Order: sequence, then structure tokens, then C-alpha cells
Amino acid sequence: MKKCLILESNEEFAVQLSRALGSEYEVVGVTDDGAEGLRIAERENPSVIVMSLLIKNLDGLSLIGELRKRKVRSELIVSGNVSDDAIINRIMSAGARYYFVKPVSAEIVCERIREIVDGNGADYAEPVERKRAGSVEERISNIFISIGIPPHIKGYRYLREGIRMAVEDPHVINNVTKVLYPQIGEKYATSASKVERAIRHAIEVAWNRGRIDAINSIFGARVYLGTEKPTNSEFIALVADKLILDGLS
Repeated sequence: MKKCLILESNEEFAVQLSRALGSEYEVVGVTDDGAEGLRIAERENPSVIVMSLLIKNLDGLSLIGELRKRKVRSELIVSGNVSDDAIINRIMSAGARYYFVKPVSAEIVCERIREIVDGNGADYAEPVERKRAGSVEERISNIFISIGIPPHIKGYRYLREGIRMAVEDPHVINNVTKVLYPQIGEKYATSASKVERAIRHAIEVAWNRGRIDAINSIFGARVYLGTEKPTNSEFIALVADKLILDGLS
């Protein structure tokens, strides 16, 4: 059974996460103390460490640095209340696989853990840098984090799936109503109309947060100004084109 370590200052969330993981993975520790978490990580070498930025004695960023210095090769899922792009970039560059802006549900975190532990069949004895080659899903998640689309809303998953589909088959963007929305709806057991509304809401959230500079920075141009928002198909095509040009298809 794969091992997971939880380092979380919010006791209620730590309990929720521990319960959610307990039936599938061995939770080797739950603590709000970074120094204690480091000791557990060195001893147990868990596959995944789920950590909060705000923990006592050793904060999240410092802990990531210590883990890497001591050759602990666990995958890292980090959460926090920080939404500043510069800090998020530091966290991701330091070695985090995912970063979630709180609040985030235990179910979403567990879904990412399953992707890491079960989805790619990775050998956890390999260096972390080799496993971070950058799947399409990871790059999409990083873009969403940077522009302010929170992972706890339904549109996050639907939009990520739509972009993935467009990367695999760019022509699908010409058939969002008849092909893309219905296929996403089938995968997540919902209707095409709900998929469309949820994706539109996710894009609106990003624009309402006013991260236009971050959006333009990611795509290398002043793509949108002010409150001007792209349509669902325009946004999906924009991100898919970016990923394809980056060679991630």
C-alpha cells in the first residue's frame, strides 16, 4: 500500500483528508508541525506528502527545501491561502506537483493523489525531476493556478478535460456543442448544458479576479484587456494552442 503523509494546520481538514485517504493508502502521519513532518518523511519515505504552507516550526517553503536537501523524493501537493503569482511560482519551482488555493475539498486532493500514485505507474525511486517532465494535465493545472481558476469549482475539471481533448484533437474545438460538451458530460455523469455553464463560470471567475496581466503573460501577448472575456471555445482553443506550441501534445 502506498504511503501518504499529511502536514496540515487545519485540524478539521486534516481529519477529512486522512479519512478520505485511509481506505486506499497508508497514512503514515498527520501533524501541523513541519519539523516533525520532516522527521516522519525521512523515516517513512511516503509516495506523496500533502502539506499546508502555514505549519509551525518549519513553514511549507522551508520544508520543501529541507526535503530536497535530504533527498526525500516524495511527490508534494501544497495548499495555502496565498494566491500571489510570484509565491506560487516559487512553490512550483521548488518541487511541488500541485498547489491549491484554499479552500479546497479533500475529494479534489485525493483525486490528484490518485493521479500521481496510481495513474502514471511511476517508480518512486526515480529522481523527482524526471517525473516532473510535465504532462498536459499538470501544465493545464499550472495555468489555471496562475490565472486564478480555483480547483474546487466544477468548471475546473470540465475545462481541464475540454482543453485536454482539444490538444489531442484540435478539430473538436469546432464542435463544442455537439461533441466536446456531451463527451465531458458523459465522463462526469452530467448534462452537456451543465458542462457549458460550469466552464463559462470558471472562465468568469478568472476574469473577475482581475488577473489579466497574468493571463497575457502566460500567452506571451496582450490577449485580452479589461473585462473583455473570451467565449468557452476561444479560451479552450487558446490554452490548447499554447500547450501544442510548447510541445506537450
